[in-house]
Amino acid sequence: MGRIVGIDPGEARVGIAISDEARSIAFPRETVSARGGAAEASRRVREALAGDEVSLAVVGLPLRLDGSEGEAARRARAFGEMLGAALEVEVVYWDERLTTVAAERSLREMGRRGPKRRDVVDQSAATILLQGYLDANKGGTWKDPSSR
Repeated sequence: MGRIVGIDPGEARVGIAISDEARSIAFPRETVSARGGAAEASRRVREALAGDEVSLAVVGLPLRLDGSEGEAARRARAFGEMLGAALEVEVVYWDERLTTVAAERSLREMGRRGPKRRDVVDQSAATILLQGYLDANKGGTWKDPSSR
């Protein structure tokens, strides 16, 4: 079936997480620069995942607190389309509201501060969103609740 990759897209950085082969546990992979636009960031993600058999990408969808989509969600969907083409996989979108807040809180509680925390917060957020997707899809349903 292949692993599932979780992506936390941002304007400056893109966090990457990946599942185990059983698709039950998410692990942080790395953070790549988003500089240069969606195509360049997609290329960097593809390079970071070289050698991994990935069959699905879960891209964080930054919804507003009321659940509606704004400009950030539009950018995430555009990035997701480019990423899907770069990885040659299906892309689903997953509500990522507050994942960065949760990742920052967790890293702070572990004693990570300053630049070291900034280096891993995006991949930690990607791990949280991917784990949420994996947990919600136990049993293999693998549906995209944010499809239009």
